[in-house]
Amino acid sequence: MSTNYYYTNETIKIKSYQAIVVGSGISGGWAAKELCEKGIKTLVIERGRKVEHNKDYPTAQLAPWELKHRGPITTKFKKENPLITKSAGFGEDNAHFFIEDAVQPYIQEKPFDWIRGYQVGGKSIIWGRACQRWSDHEFSAPAKFNYGLDWPIRYKDVEAWYTHVEKFIGVCGNADGIEAMPDGHFMKPFDLTIVEEHIKEVIAKQFNRNLVHARWAHITEPQPIHLQQGRGQCQARNLCMRGCPFGGYFSSLSSTLPWAGNTGNLSILTDAVVHSVIYDESKQKAIGVKVIDAHSKVTYEYYADIIFMNASALNTNLILLNSTSKRFPNGLGNDSGVLGKYICHHNYRASVWGVVDGFEDSYVYGRNPTDSIIANYRNLGKQETDFKGGYTTFMGAYRQRLDETTTKETIGADFKDAMEIPGKWHVYAYMQGETIPKKENHVRLSKDQKDPYGLPLLITSVGYDDNDDKLTADFLTETKKMFEAAGVYEMGFVDNHQAPGLDIHEMGGCRMGKDPKDSILNEYNQMHLCKNVFVTDGACMTSTGNQSPSILYMALTARAVDYAVKQLHQSNSLM
Repeated sequence: MSTNYYYTNETIKIKSYQAIVVGSGISGGWAAKELCEKGIKTLVIERGRKVEHNKDYPTAQLAPWELKHRGPITTKFKKENPLITKSAGFGEDNAHFFIEDAVQPYIQEKPFDWIRGYQVGGKSIIWGRACQRWSDHEFSAPAKFNYGLDWPIRYKDVEAWYTHVEKFIGVCGNADGIEAMPDGHFMKPFDLTIVEEHIKEVIAKQFNRNLVHARWAHITEPQPIHLQQGRGQCQARNLCMRGCPFGGYFSSLSSTLPWAGNTGNLSILTDAVVHSVIYDESKQKAIGVKVIDAHSKVTYEYYADIIFMNASALNTNLILLNSTSKRFPNGLGNDSGVLGKYICHHNYRASVWGVVDGFEDSYVYGRNPTDSIIANYRNLGKQETDFKGGYTTFMGAYRQRLDETTTKETIGADFKDAMEIPGKWHVYAYMQGETIPKKENHVRLSKDQKDPYGLPLLITSVGYDDNDDKLTADFLTETKKMFEAAGVYEMGFVDNHQAPGLDIHEMGGCRMGKDPKDSILNEYNQMHLCKNVFVTDGACMTSTGNQSPSILYMALTARAVDYAVKQLHQSNSLM
């Protein structure tokens, strides 16, 4: 699907639009698609560079030996970039989709690994692609068990929007009928391996727990809507983070942005750093955004009736905190003082692994880009542990590439012969745990230090607590029990105590709620106090749940756009 919707500061003549979307990643792409489909002239502002689907995937088809260093990162690059090189999946083949550490500094009051991708498509090019729906328990648990603010919505409010998103992006999975992870609109999943099937049977029988196909944004059976997007079937290459030339997994670059562009209603501004949202005191609403050209540092202003903030959670907080006026001296819509507070993330500290005997007459299909999961079994609708919240367990099983008892060689004829006989089956599991939103976990703006664009540096102050430690310990104990029951041995397990942020699921700071006194957004992701501004990226999250959050961002975005456009048509303004 070809489009022609990229512009630069020099070629844009009209600076007034019906809608502005700040950010072009997962939620920003969905905001653009939904707005443009509804006939709204929309400007998407991206602080990073222009990137086009397929054309700008320079390593997508390269063999390992065609990469300069065969894939690994050099010691010099690691020393210069200790942050991004810790990110899961980062390598020589996709480094161009991450920003280097020195490009955008920030201040870590407590250790926080802020992983970013500044280009059209944002981190949707390099995301993990897991797409579990929340159950109703995740929306109700914080208030029910007194560890967070009550969500202003429930599962029934987003159920249809989940389906709307799943049909368009393409999600593979299975209808499992389990309470912790509602079923959706799925294509066939990748098969479980024979060892995963074995573990599934054991833990169902002995623990009454559910190992299921996780839901992933991979097209396994292309439907007409996917072919219309120019996307095809996932090839099971597991090279997703290079950018997929087949469009086999969802990204805004391969899907929502081109779709929006083909309406004729989309413009995209690249290399444009948003400084702030402009608030008009006389009109008592936002009228646009102030933008800094990333190269010339010249400042521009763009105007619109509706503004969607989708810059990713921490950047959205930064922009809104920097959007000060006489009416809002502490940041746009921030009479409550909670803007930037209650930042949260997912806990990925723990993992378990081991070896399983037998099953050596079976192998695996391709390079499966998906894991299975053990759905959350903790505190589901009731408080049954000494910690709050629950966790998803991602797990998988694979075979060593060769039987190491045959040869220790890694080159030559003996090595080639040995590879005809794969080695033992190995299993692994890692945790994605809920964390508790706390006021002290926050971001704020530096009063005296600036970034290269003259914006205040963001200060991150986010840490773990006793609840995280207890939840982590429970995961390790329970996973070890389940693996032992399935015959796993030579087990290793670790709590790596990695800093928050490396999960790349930063959330909160501009949370949804029922009352302007303790929240920034209402049930439609609309600012309580500045009604033509909507926030639908991770900043809007009131709590974290245990499921991967990206598909919820997409569903909330589509729902918010539907509401915003209806309001706009009814009153010709959002006041």
